[in-house]
Amino acid sequence: MTHQTLTLDGIHDLPEGPMSFAERVDLLKQHGGHSQSFSTLQPGMHYFDVPGVGYIGYMKKWGMNFVLSDPVCAPEHREFLISRFERSVSNVSYIQVSRPVVDILSNRFGYYGTQFGSEARVDLSKWSLKGKKKQVIRTALNRAEEAGITVQERFSDDHTREISDAWIKTRKVKSKEIRFLIRPMHMEYRENERHFYAYQDGKAVGFIYFDPIYYRNEIVSYVPNISRANANFRQGIFYAVMAHAMEVFQAEGVPYLDLGLIPLSLHDENEPQESRMLKGLCRKVYQHGNMFYNFKGLEFTKSRFRGDVEKTYCCHRPALPMLEFLAMFKLTRLL
Repeated sequence: MTHQTLTLDGIHDLPEGPMSFAERVDLLKQHGGHSQSFSTLQPGMHYFDVPGVGYIGYMKKWGMNFVLSDPVCAPEHREFLISRFERSVSNVSYIQVSRPVVDILSNRFGYYGTQFGSEARVDLSKWSLKGKKKQVIRTALNRAEEAGITVQERFSDDHTREISDAWIKTRKVKSKEIRFLIRPMHMEYRENERHFYAYQDGKAVGFIYFDPIYYRNEIVSYVPNISRANANFRQGIFYAVMAHAMEVFQAEGVPYLDLGLIPLSLHDENEPQESRMLKGLCRKVYQHGNMFYNFKGLEFTKSRFRGDVEKTYCCHRPALPMLEFLAMFKLTRLL
């Protein structure tokens, strides 16, 4: 598709969607720079489209609307797209959005923008396994090697459902796969997914699916969105598969590796647009909620890769959006 440069003055009269799926994919490849941009194409999403400009992906629950990630559009068109969306859709919360989107929603529309986690990005041009903080990774690699674990990239599924079903039974949330915040393991759209498997005695015992992150039709990063492992080798397999994949991406010249959401990994300082009540509650959940979700373990695991950390936010109308969060937990199948 030929892309025309749209000026800020030239987009205000453009009609709203709907767009075709192919048009959204095209926009994803142009502007899908958020770690969750690929996940906006998961099943069950609704879309607010402005053809040629971008789209906003969201899900519905209990009469409320939950936007996932930044709008998929050029940065200079975010405010335009959000303004159109706000005019058309009510009862909205925005989940896992960046600081520039928070500024638009807070300054123009009066939303709270409260940090609810962090994300980390590794510069692959500087990546190595050296350093004290990476000793955990090196130890895991040595144990995986001693256990006869090898890692290969595969372009077809290999015992994924068997491994996944066994893995889910070991989780604190055992009923179903999480959705929305984590896209489903099997999606109809799978272009440029990368699958890396760990094998022991010739059988797959773990895997990670990596999703592409785009900028101007180039893949600039991958993010590990789905990971599963035999319960006996959880950490060792994750580190082994990650290290192998990062080495492959590094050799291909991919600039970065994103680590995705680190939920409830919060900065100590409160920002002016944040809800202190919600942030305080999030801190308490992080401290005392590990029986429901392994917040601390996930933060520790991802911190071993020594990425550059950025805050990620949710934007909400009430100071303490209890009903909204309950609906979101139901939507994601955490409850």
